[in-house]
Order: sequence, then C-alpha cells, then structure tokens
Amino acid sequence: MLPHVVARRDGYLPAEQKTSSRHATTRVLVAELIGDSVVIFLALAFSSWLRFETPLVEIGVAAPAIRWTDYLGQVVFGTVLFMLLLPHRQLYDLQRIFRFRQVVLAVMKAALTWLVAYMALSWLLRTGTDISRIYVTIAFFVTTTTFVLWRFLLLKIVSGEPIAQRLRQRILFVGWSDHARVLAQSILRDGQHPYEIAGYVPSRHEGARNGSSVFVRKLGGHDEMLDVLRQHDVDIVMLTDGDASTDETLALANLCEKEMVDFKVVPSCSQILLSCLKLQTVSGVPVLGVSYFPLDHPFNVVVKEAMDFLGGLVGLVLSLPVIAVFGYLVQRESPGPIFYRQRRLGQHGRHFWIYKIRSMRPDAESDGRVGWTTAGDPRRLRVGAFMRRWNIDELPQFWNVVKGDMSLVGPRPERPELIDKFKEEISHYNARHNVKPGITGWAQVNGLRGDTDLNERIRCDLYYIENWSPLWDFQIMLMTFFRHKNAQ
Repeated sequence: MLPHVVARRDGYLPAEQKTSSRHATTRVLVAELIGDSVVIFLALAFSSWLRFETPLVEIGVAAPAIRWTDYLGQVVFGTVLFMLLLPHRQLYDLQRIFRFRQVVLAVMKAALTWLVAYMALSWLLRTGTDISRIYVTIAFFVTTTTFVLWRFLLLKIVSGEPIAQRLRQRILFVGWSDHARVLAQSILRDGQHPYEIAGYVPSRHEGARNGSSVFVRKLGGHDEMLDVLRQHDVDIVMLTDGDASTDETLALANLCEKEMVDFKVVPSCSQILLSCLKLQTVSGVPVLGVSYFPLDHPFNVVVKEAMDFLGGLVGLVLSLPVIAVFGYLVQRESPGPIFYRQRRLGQHGRHFWIYKIRSMRPDAESDGRVGWTTAGDPRRLRVGAFMRRWNIDELPQFWNVVKGDMSLVGPRPERPELIDKFKEEISHYNARHNVKPGITGWAQVNGLRGDTDLNERIRCDLYYIENWSPLWDFQIMLMTFFRHKNAQ
C-alpha cells in the first residue's frame, strides 16, 4: 500500500482537524517574504561592515573615511531591489517549496540580475553615498550564500511533519486512466511534490467499476462528488476521463468553483510534451501551444557547448591513466582490441561512432543479434563487470564529447537498429534526439539504463530536456560518481 494513501484511509476528517493547505501555504509564503527581506538586509549590512570596517578598506581606490552605517541607504535600496526580483524568478511559487535545487538556481539568476541593476540604478539615482564596486561584489557573494543557507534551513523546517502534511494539496482523480496512474506514481515517488493523493471517484463512463484493480482508493460514486470534496478536504480535482462530454466537464468545473477547489484536466488524447504547453494568443484568440525548451535558446546552447568542450577535455586528460590500466587488464584477460566502437544515433538523427573500453569477448555479437546485455551475461569479461558497475567503460566517450558528437549530460544514445522499433512503440521517443546524447543523464543516475523500463527512461529524458539548467548538469555529473549501477 502506498504511504500517502494509508494516512487517510480511516474515513472522514473531523472538521477541527481539516486545516486548509491554502492557509498553511499562505503562512509559509509570509514567512518566506519576511525571512527573505531580513536575511537580505542583514547580509547587505554585514557586507558594508566587511568593506569599510575591516582591512578590506585598504583595497581599491583611496576614498574618504566611510563608516558602514553611512551605507544604510544603499543597504535598504539593495534590499528592496533584491526583493522585487525574487517574485520574477518564481521564488514564492508553491511548486518550489520542497524543490531546493530549483530555489538555488532561481536565487543565482536573481542575484546576477541584482548585481548589474544595483550598480546601474545606484549610479543613476545617486542614492546617498556613491556606490562601491568592491562592496557590491562582496554583497553579491555574501547575500547569495546567506540566502541559500536560509532557504535550506526553511526547507528542513517545512519538510518535517506536521507542517509538510498541511502544505500538501490533496488531489482527487475523477476517472482513471494510464495517464492518471503515471501521475499518481510520480507524486508518490517524488517526496518533493507538494501534493497528496486523496483517492479517486469513478467517472460516469466507468459504471459500477469498484476500483479494486487500482492502487488509489475509491472514495465514493460520481453522484457523491459534493460529499467527497467536503469530507476529504480536497484541494485539486483532476479529470482523467477522456470520454467526458463538454457538459459533464463544465458541470464538474462549476462544482469545483463553488467549493473553491482547483480544477484540472489530464489529457488522454493529446500526446504532446505537456510541461512546455503554454497559453498563447493568435490574433487575440487564446490557443495552447508548445513553447521553446531551454536548449532552444542560443545562449543556453553556447553555455552547454562550452561546458562540454572544457569538461570533455579535462575528463579525457584525467581519465587517460585509468583507461591505460583497464586497457591492460582487458588485454590480459581477452586478447584483442582494447577499445570497442558502436554506431549510435545522435542529435537530429545523425549517426556517429561511440567509443568504450571493451567489456565483452571480441565475438560477443558474432550472431548478428542486437540487444542489451543482461545480468550474468556469459559474454562479459570479469574485468568488464567491474567496469560496467562503476561506468569505467564509458571513459573513452570524453573523446566523443570533445569531438562534439556527445554532451557530458543528456539522454543516452541508442543503436539505430533499436530506435527503429522504439519510435513506433513509445510515445515521444524521438523527442530525445532534439539534444545531444550524453555520457550520463537523469535517467541513468536514477538507475534506468540497459534492460530497464523504457517508458520510465524516456519520461526522465524528456523531463531533463524540458527543465535543463547548467546547475542541474553539475548535479547529475556529481550523482554519477556516487551512484554506481548493477553490473550488467
């Protein structure tokens, strides 16, 4: 039984125990606003003290004697400016309450914008004492570091029960489908989701189905919707019935509006990348369309290409001694070529040769069959099992990165023979080829590689493409070192 469901299995919630997640969220957001402003003010004040009351005062161009208190006007102005930038980066979005990585990235972006805007506006507006560039630089690092530490402390506080329980929004599914199942499983697996599954109510088209085959409990019949919403403290209704008529959908939406419950629809027919679906207008008419992905932006492409080239060059140089040692061990156990190359499909469907340290017998594919290795594969060398477990066989792929065929981080490339089959069987499979394949990726650090669930792997790959950031690339690379895989 799944944990979030068990917590509420015992019937109705007493009225005195039903604390609205909206009220709890509001209190947390107020705490964030007050805490953020206090932390930023103190960090800027401390930065001015460091600049003018410590030996740092000797650095830079000589200036009249300034006390740190003389900078209080600049401190207040800097605090207000920083606080104005934070909402623009969605720092007060419910979705980010439990997502520390996204908070760090947003804070860094806001701080960089603040760095430029603070100096420019201080000079233009002449707010009191002329701005010190050394002070602004110190303030940038001190404020960013202090802010991240404060938000980390806040995360630890709100992640504990019962606060986290009150922050989670309770979801009711109306109808059941494969998309609802995937969404429910994702919520229950990811502790950073600010959601809790209350249960489900069968749609009118499901008839007398009792829901015994699904892992989310049935809370009542469709005609009991009003009672279910009130008795189970529902915050969000997810309509997953693709056969619901327009009248039925509107009736459910109106009921949710009356009960102040959010109403959302889980598409069952539109097989598109939903996380990038945005409301746009065409000649004043609202339409839904897929917006640009992060790596569609030229600046982001340049940043990733630079990271790949420099990282690939450093990785290649550092890995040469390791490649030499394991190349010798491979040659000693199984005479033949040390390196193994294989044709793979890269960005935009371009073929390239991928390089590995050979981990199997030279005649491993003499029968012409194409497929993945499996646990206990008799074709595998003894040293090959160790290399695969610790990703050592992948080290020559730093050369692929330097050449530009691959990226340090991205979806793992597959063989063209396998892709011809996968693209027909798995939704969105070829969307992963919009970016360069990687030595490692989000799916791989989550244990999804080789002979594992393809649908889950593709879901991880698409999530990475839709949410890419340089900071996330660094995180995945670090996770790769500490999460070895089962030998296959």
